[in-house]
Amino acid sequence: MKEAPPFGQRLAAARERRGLSQQELADKLGMTRSMIAYYESRAKNPTLEFIEKAADLLKVSVSDLIGRADTRAPRKRPGPPATLERQLEEIRKLPKSKQKFLTELLDSVLKNRP
Repeated sequence: MKEAPPFGQRLAAARERRGLSQQELADKLGMTRSMIAYYESRAKNPTLEFIEKAADLLKVSVSDLIGRADTRAPRKRPGPPATLERQLEEIRKLPKSKQKFLTELLDSVLKNRP
């Protein structure tokens, strides 16, 4: 049997770290288990949409899934995330309409700052 492409290996590893089966990941992404199996075993050029959705759901960066070194600066201090980071994570879980409302509110506040 042929070895899975690097993307598929990274996807499977991230899925397993989250304790998800292929079926569970498929259900959460709104696709079939066979598509997840395809991405993990044969896909060489997955769509950006799939990569972004999978990365978000698996709580990894797109860079992690595609095998590119993350160029962001490391966090300056170890420990639990700051309040704003925790809030942003919670906002990401909200329905799109509520996210839009909060984005508009923040834009309004930031435009009117001294």
